[in-house]
Amino acid sequence: MASVPFHYVDLRVFCYATEDEKRVESALRTYLPEEYPIERAESEGHYGDRIAVLSARVENADGIRHVLSQVATLSDIDDVRAELDDRVDENCSFFLTLDKQAAFRGDVERGDGITLRAKVEAYPAKRENAIENARDLLAEL
Repeated sequence: MASVPFHYVDLRVFCYATEDEKRVESALRTYLPEEYPIERAESEGHYGDRIAVLSARVENADGIRHVLSQVATLSDIDDVRAELDDRVDENCSFFLTLDKQAAFRGDVERGDGITLRAKVEAYPAKRENAIENARDLLAEL
């Protein structure tokens, strides 16, 4: 994978009051390069409960390659390729949700908990071009 047709990759996970924040951070780190900085923001749930939002934006090519190499280990990566029409929006962003519990165990699975958003390079910036670039990259993986 010589060039990476993504401007950046955002990863985000919510840590609810009933969860151990260190464990949730560990789950997020399953996808990140070592020692990558994670931002933390506080929010409040509907009933006043604490919600910590942990996020990271990976912008350098090596970091993006690392995240994508983790995603490439999905057992159903072919299904992700087939769903690209539904996973890339008009702003050329690719979306995927990943299983938070599996990530804590060190496994990479689709599911709920961790949101991945990647801005796909496309010139001109059109959804069809972004889908094609994402399809080419996922085929390389």
